[in-house]
Amino acid sequence: MKTFHAIVLTLLIIGGLNWLLVGLFQFDLVASIFGGSDSLMSRIVYTIVGLCALYAIRFYNDVTRETAR
Repeated sequence: MKTFHAIVLTLLIIGGLNWLLVGLFQFDLVASIFGGSDSLMSRIVYTIVGLCALYAIRFYNDVTRETAR
């Protein structure tokens, strides 16, 4: 499960960096790699990153929970 969580985090970081590029430079790296934002491969990548974001919601309590020290 640790490997799966690392993959989810990696894909979220890639998605976040892609949004950074879109916001700063109006450059969509995923679309440029896979032939446009309407191409099947781009849509698959966007969907996988979105699913990773939905999955990562489960970590919110882990991050915000106070730890007893």
